[in-house]
Amino acid sequence: RIPILQIENYLVASIQMALHDKAATQFRDDLLERIYVTKARGLILDLTAVDVVDSFLARLTGDIAEMAGLMGTTVVITGLQPEVAITLVELGVELKGVTTALNLEKGIAALRKMVEKESSNGAIG
Repeated sequence: RIPILQIENYLVASIQMALHDKAATQFRDDLLERIYVTKARGLILDLTAVDVVDSFLARLTGDIAEMAGLMGTTVVITGLQPEVAITLVELGVELKGVTTALNLEKGIAALRKMVEKESSNGAIG
């Protein structure tokens, strides 16, 4: 299982290994459950250690981002390797409403800024 850490009102999930389809689906389910239980305001999906994605994992990444967004959670994806970014674009994976950052530190800063802005604009959550 992939550890899902909670920092303040945010969840951080860092994929550190290749995932087969069943493990990837279990990760998605675990992550969405944690978002629901913790009422997380933000999610950082760290892909720094991922250097190759297949079509299933690429689609699942987009699905996780969309599902988390539907649950009211702001999503930041960090650490995209060039090959992974190319694959996501070539496969047509849309990351609507998702911010990306070069690394975890920049991702946390971006997430804090976005969540603070949403709070000051009266967003529900």
